[in-house]
Amino acid sequence: MSEPAFLTTTRSAYDSVAEEYAETFRSTMQDNPLDRAMLDAFADLVKEAGSQPVLDAGCGPGRVTGYLHDRGLDAFGVDLSSEMLAVARRERPSLRFEQGSLTALEVEDGTLGGLVSRCSIIHTPPEKLPDVFAEFHRVLAPGGHLMLMFFASTDASQLAWPFDHKVTLAYRLSIDRVAALLTDAGFTETARLIEQPPEDSERGFEFAHFLVRRPPES
Repeated sequence: MSEPAFLTTTRSAYDSVAEEYAETFRSTMQDNPLDRAMLDAFADLVKEAGSQPVLDAGCGPGRVTGYLHDRGLDAFGVDLSSEMLAVARRERPSLRFEQGSLTALEVEDGTLGGLVSRCSIIHTPPEKLPDVFAEFHRVLAPGGHLMLMFFASTDASQLAWPFDHKVTLAYRLSIDRVAALLTDAGFTETARLIEQPPEDSERGFEFAHFLVRRPPES
């Protein structure tokens, strides 16, 4: 069976810019204290719940994977792009990085203590998001935590708006509509943080951090 066209397009686009992308965004997370604070909260919650592995889904060059590992989590990464994975393996050779898709993770049911998706859903066609969230729910253990980050809008009139991402087609997503999809997928919300765009922002987009949980009894 051939893969969906959006996966092929996204993979090829990131393969072609992997080294440039990794260098351009080398310090993005380190320069953002709110980003780190939410990841730290996620890491603390996962550690409190036990010692199950954590997946960085759409890991790119592996910076978030490494950050979570350095905070004591058994973190590994999955990404579509083989060239992005080559960068991740070069920079963090002791960590595990695998090629795969958000829509079909090669992870057994209920085996993860946590999952992070940092901007990896923005290239997913909006109508496919329920499938991605169902997959995230499937691989998380009952009580497991999901940290989801994406370019956001406070407008709830529709789910998504395409924009001119520098690599390939991407979508800005409605905060409330995404929250509803996560609820429909079986998650309960723990917290959300909405960052306002900086004064020098090119596009003027908000940025959303959602922390949700698969209920312990589910």
